[in-house]
Amino acid sequence: MIISKDRKLVVGLEIGTTKVVTLVGEVLTDDTIKIIGFGTCFSKGIDKGRINNLDSIVSCIQESINKAEIMADCQITSVYLSLSNKYINSQNEIGMIPISEDEVTKEDLENVIHIAKSVQIPNEHQILHVIPQEYSIDQQSGIKNPIGLSGVRMQVKVHLITCHQNITKNIIKAVEKCDVKVDQVIFSGLASSKAVLTEDECNLGVCMIDIGGGTIDFTIYINGSIQYSQVIPYAGNIVTSDISYAFSTSYYEAENMKIQYGSTKKPSLGTSKNIDFSDTNSNFPKILQQDALIEVIESRYIELLSLVQNKIVYIQKKLHKKGEKYELLGGIVLTGGGSNISYLTDCAEKVFHKKIRVAKPFNVSGSIEEITASHYSTVIGLLHYGKESYINIDKEKKENSFLEKIFKQINNWFKKEF
Repeated sequence: MIISKDRKLVVGLEIGTTKVVTLVGEVLTDDTIKIIGFGTCFSKGIDKGRINNLDSIVSCIQESINKAEIMADCQITSVYLSLSNKYINSQNEIGMIPISEDEVTKEDLENVIHIAKSVQIPNEHQILHVIPQEYSIDQQSGIKNPIGLSGVRMQVKVHLITCHQNITKNIIKAVEKCDVKVDQVIFSGLASSKAVLTEDECNLGVCMIDIGGGTIDFTIYINGSIQYSQVIPYAGNIVTSDISYAFSTSYYEAENMKIQYGSTKKPSLGTSKNIDFSDTNSNFPKILQQDALIEVIESRYIELLSLVQNKIVYIQKKLHKKGEKYELLGGIVLTGGGSNISYLTDCAEKVFHKKIRVAKPFNVSGSIEEITASHYSTVIGLLHYGKESYINIDKEKKENSFLEKIFKQINNWFKKEF
């Protein structure tokens, strides 16, 4: 978070398998975000959220930050950082306390959440997020904000997201080597959800799937609350690897073929193109039919999406057994760079048998058109987290100002009386 020339600026940093992206957003007076700075760099030294060459990834981060600083005309001192890797875990827990006063206070809220998160988590993991799902007071359940309500006993259901502490430490270390502080580490799936999901979708029940280069992040929301989150350590890169292997070509050439000719649906009869992918260093011409390329891509996408579908069915069965809501009436929302492949909605409908939409981030403005593409859902979601921090700070300032005014009035009254 930065304050520069009376501007409220917030910075998101995504260190992905394929790219490092830095975005600078200005929080406007109407609480909307305007993108004013953008920097990107191809990733080196990181794979699926794990750093394998610290110096290389630090150079990438620095380059991305420098570009964003120049465009935004500011110095970046801190960032909101996304995190995605196979060591992300989630679990739902319950906390319960007696209500200390006649009505629920902020202290009660803090106490019951502390109880809920004081549970056993995987070895060497640390908690990234504690997200309240709902509160119950005595016999009344489904409460979103219990402050001020009366009762004897309060319960909270929370969603915990954890990550291996060394993975988190190493990512933070890479950022801090660029003389930048990390305001908060945020699970990428949460950030993307905040950028592309509507409140109505979350209330109806929805699954958000962010298909990146190295990982797929997905979250499930039901009745307005997050019920599940997970990372699958396979994504767009494995599709490229399949193409490279199937047609004996370089990874770079396979990626170009995927982008230029790739699809998850075969073209109509007689419209399949011939693809020339001859190696410039070879005298042998290489020609393939687009149909053959699409067959490789489609089969891998169906396999990847089926991994998510199997998990959705598992979660739904668990909720159904407990007598809780489990339907995803809001359908499936796809985002991330890997969602840009042609006809993905057709492919996804075969797997999920639900309504599908490919989502771009919303509630942002700015003259940089490309950042509103689904590639940047995660990093734009980070800006929304930063915006909420500003809103909370402003709210606390108003509350403190109000209390100061009251105390001043009381003090003046005492002076007059005595």
